[in-house]
Amino acid sequence: MNKIVEARFIAPDIKLFRIEAPKIAEKRKPGQFVVVRVDEYGERIPLTIADSDPNEGTVTIIVQGVGKTTKQLNLLEAGDYVRDIVGPLGKPSEIENYGVAVSIGGGVGTAIAYPTAKALKEAGNYVIGIIGGRSKEYVILEDEMKKICDELYPTTDDGSYGFHGFVTHKLQQLLDEGRKIDFVLAIGPIPMMKAVAEVTRPYGIKTVVSLNPIMVDATGMCGGCRVTVDNKTYFACVDGPEFDAHKVDFDNLMKRNRMYIEHEKKALEEFICRIDLMAKKLEKQNA
Repeated sequence: MNKIVEARFIAPDIKLFRIEAPKIAEKRKPGQFVVVRVDEYGERIPLTIADSDPNEGTVTIIVQGVGKTTKQLNLLEAGDYVRDIVGPLGKPSEIENYGVAVSIGGGVGTAIAYPTAKALKEAGNYVIGIIGGRSKEYVILEDEMKKICDELYPTTDDGSYGFHGFVTHKLQQLLDEGRKIDFVLAIGPIPMMKAVAEVTRPYGIKTVVSLNPIMVDATGMCGGCRVTVDNKTYFACVDGPEFDAHKVDFDNLMKRNRMYIEHEKKALEEFICRIDLMAKKLEKQNA
């Protein structure tokens, strides 16, 4: 059992957790992730380590409530426990002094881009951050990114804050202005990462993405997280999660991630029904 020491919403349906996990906090590196199980019979979900504090023995994860398990996790508060947390898993980010590095986070992807952007800055890079959301309330970790980026550009789809447009539009604008860019890290929804890859491809800019396929055991044994990169099969849990964006088969990744969409929808509906029933029982008891 791992105790939650902090839990707070930082955007609608997006919650930050700090969880006690001393050994993971001590060993984790940027780009790595953990697998969390909420309860004994729960689904095992992979979540990137957004930050850690070896002195306090905690790791920070940021969770977007999308399916049954993530919504269940987001019901927990400080003082509650998760059944277990395993990690650090996956290969760390390849950190070098590239020169000018752009770190792009789309939505909750900013939580994944942040630790790598921090490491890139520490390695001597000039770091430009581009973080996006549907609207202002969905732009996360802006203050944290400001502290480590030489330039930071928030973007919103609806123009309610910062640059009006997608993160790819801002990246293209920088390139159109003749800005020198040596490295791009892009993390977020699959269509966004694919779009970033197409923006940088003509310029030959080294571009890396962190992939989010369906995972089961996260050890490379089940093969559930297989991805196609450069026409070869890899397992994101042990070979990644980061890969060369210009070689990733994003269409195949999107297709595989939709395989269980009906099962996920049904599980979520049943979970919401149980929550509603519990709420009605409490209302009757308190009436």
